[in-house]
Amino acid sequence: MADLPKGFSIKTRNMAKVVVDQKLGEGGQGAVYQVDYNGASKALKWYSGKKIKAPGKFYANLENNIKRARPSDAFLWPEDITVKSGAAFGYIMDLRPPEYKDFTKFLIGREGFASITAMTNAALQITAGFRELHRKGCSYQDLNDGNFFINPKNGDVLICDNDNVSEYGKNSGIAGKARYMAPEIVAKNARPDIKTDRFSLSVVLFMLWTNNHPLEGKAACPVCMDAAHEKKIYGETPVFIFDPDDKSNRPVHGLHKGAINRWPFLPRYAQELFIKAFSKDALSNPANRIIEQDWLRLFIRMRGEIYKCPCGEVYFADPAAPNPCPACGKANTFPLYIKTYRYNLPVHQRAKLYTCHTEKDSDDFETLAGEISAADGVFKLKNVSGKSWSISEGGDKMPQATIEPNAAFMLKKGMSISFGSAEAEII
Repeated sequence: MADLPKGFSIKTRNMAKVVVDQKLGEGGQGAVYQVDYNGASKALKWYSGKKIKAPGKFYANLENNIKRARPSDAFLWPEDITVKSGAAFGYIMDLRPPEYKDFTKFLIGREGFASITAMTNAALQITAGFRELHRKGCSYQDLNDGNFFINPKNGDVLICDNDNVSEYGKNSGIAGKARYMAPEIVAKNARPDIKTDRFSLSVVLFMLWTNNHPLEGKAACPVCMDAAHEKKIYGETPVFIFDPDDKSNRPVHGLHKGAINRWPFLPRYAQELFIKAFSKDALSNPANRIIEQDWLRLFIRMRGEIYKCPCGEVYFADPAAPNPCPACGKANTFPLYIKTYRYNLPVHQRAKLYTCHTEKDSDDFETLAGEISAADGVFKLKNVSGKSWSISEGGDKMPQATIEPNAAFMLKKGMSISFGSAEAEII
């Protein structure tokens, strides 16, 4: 496809003027340009039309997505679409801020997260984005490593390439990207939908944590990955590299370093959910795929258990199965835990409570509700939720004190906290 020259101009369906400034990159379906859009700096994704199987259907789907509100602020959502220039056309979206880097660069080691907290936040935001998309009655259909820009400092995520998003029951004409397609699509037994999205999401999340593909172990190594072998590995007889009952596809030392080195770093309960996500049952039965809410609750729990050992090492301290610091070997014993209806948070000076901890049935992992501080072995919890809390002690369920917003109180074993719709116990 010939590049659009600087100064190329075209109108949109909303009668806005688009003028090309510079090319930013190119993908499988089209190229992306920085443009002037009625005086604002935006991105234009441009298609020649030749790389799209059904350009008329594709164009109409983009128009529908433009009319539909973006699922969340994480999406670089189509805002306007150009008139057609022969068979070519394009759509307008926000530019990616320079601090956001391609997810693919993280996978090949050219970018790295500033902290475990940032990495966990990326997992949360990726999952939350697709939960909101699915709640809006749409499926992504082409979820892969090229769909994300991530801020390495804090893990904030932007989701791009939303041109293939379609309503349930509709298909944009694309099956997906190799290695990310669900087994039933690889085997040509199904078309993309929410269940295939969930498989692709599981692959992306596994790769985020391990830098390796969940189905690429020794079974994929000895042979050239031609079409027949790809169909077998990814579609007909896929085997998870850490399947506890089938060791035929284990990671290979010297080749799958990420999986070998990072898998033991994950908490036991995180390993168990990935094992379930890539079990033979989930691989063969799309109805048994892990849903977004389960991933969210996993990463919320993991974030709450990020602990900095006195030796300086930062790792996941699992209260359910106390694990020693991987650097110094010291046991991660905590004096107190905040036991909520769903989570059991170890109390330390880095701990925080979010709305997902203080409101029943909430998965809001972003709104801060409480902060822990420590001095002279005493831990205090500050209420930053904007709502009044009440506390009681000694097994008495009657409120003994009210904790107003911005007030702090000392945590004691046996204390009960009422946040309103949810309660917690200090154990």
